[in-house]
Amino acid sequence: MSEMSRFNTTNILVVGTGGQGVMTATEILAEAAIALGHDVKKTEVAGMAQRGGVVSSHLRFGAKVLSPQITPGTADVLLGFEAAEAMRWRHMLRPEGLVLMNTGRLVPPIVELGLYDYPDDPVTAMRAAGTQVFSFDASRIAQELGDIRLGNTVMLGAISDHLPFPAEVLEGCILKRFAHKKATLVELNQRAFAAGRAAAEAAAKAEADAGCHLLP
Repeated sequence: MSEMSRFNTTNILVVGTGGQGVMTATEILAEAAIALGHDVKKTEVAGMAQRGGVVSSHLRFGAKVLSPQITPGTADVLLGFEAAEAMRWRHMLRPEGLVLMNTGRLVPPIVELGLYDYPDDPVTAMRAAGTQVFSFDASRIAQELGDIRLGNTVMLGAISDHLPFPAEVLEGCILKRFAHKKATLVELNQRAFAAGRAAAEAAAKAEADAGCHLLP
């Protein structure tokens, strides 16, 4: 019997490149799970993260978690801060898993080094492989809010309605980090979180509508 079936564990894989806030996002997700009494384990793999290298972060939580490592084919949600990285890690998803993908293009260094060919259309390629993908341009949303660094909060907003606890718990963990700073930072992160939720909801609707159009 697998650990997931024994302990009802939730597995979230967060991937992207250095500087996007992958590790911070995972820390906040972990804080939210801990606040609700879950046993939490996480681990990160960063390749020259501060210089834009690829980053992946595993998060597992539930009644009892024995290992921080997500095994291939068992991730419930793949949160892709960068589209090509999301595509590279698609094999980690369980068959009914979900990809929440930022389509803002930020080419990883492994592409520039010739170690990986950047896909022409990661979203279409993943859907063609049978993966459920909700895609949106989190980078553009953050820029429109006035700060590209808000992309982290946009992505957390996007995943908030796909977790086994209320979105408000996650939002509270984000805003707590800005409680003693400028009020404008709290407001900006509130707006970014709401924008991420709305973007993911719109992407889900668009995917559902597209699926209906494919029916005979």
